[in-house]
Amino acid sequence: MIDLFKYCPHCGGTVEKKAILDDTQLRHVCNSCQAIHYLNPKIVTGVLPIAGDKVLLARRAIEPRMGFWNVPAGYMENGEKVEEGAERELWEEANARVKNIRPHLIYSIAAIHQVYMLFRGDLVDATFSPGIESSEVKLFNESEIPWNELAFTSSAVCIKRHFENQKNNSDKVHLEHYIHTKNL
Repeated sequence: MIDLFKYCPHCGGTVEKKAILDDTQLRHVCNSCQAIHYLNPKIVTGVLPIAGDKVLLARRAIEPRMGFWNVPAGYMENGEKVEEGAERELWEEANARVKNIRPHLIYSIAAIHQVYMLFRGDLVDATFSPGIESSEVKLFNESEIPWNELAFTSSAVCIKRHFENQKNNSDKVHLEHYIHTKNL
């Protein structure tokens, strides 16, 4: 992997990876001010809105994967609780609200340094519309899901686990990680 962190955001000095006393990882350390910079995974949060036997998905109007469907989700903002970020992303992508929000899937993609924390929530009402990041939003039952048009594996796993839970009358919270395969 290419190391993109070359300059200190504190003083502008050059940064290099160094061993730090009592640390298990090499860390980015500024050669000028000696500040240690930790690079950690990004948290993506979102919510799968449920309306009876249907789920609400959004067609992306932005890259990456513009034109593909996904569970409304995005990066957390500083100062947000994870569920607040999920609800904000739902509003930004689908102008929708949920109640009874509950944990559903923690999904790690180590190769791209992302952790997804996805929830399920009951759609408050049928007043939803494309948000600023979507070109279309639509309710789908399981047989209507456009599996080949889903933007991300996280969305596919989230939706599949939801319908599995529904069939098993379960509220199981799933812990999974990305596995490269064509058939999820």
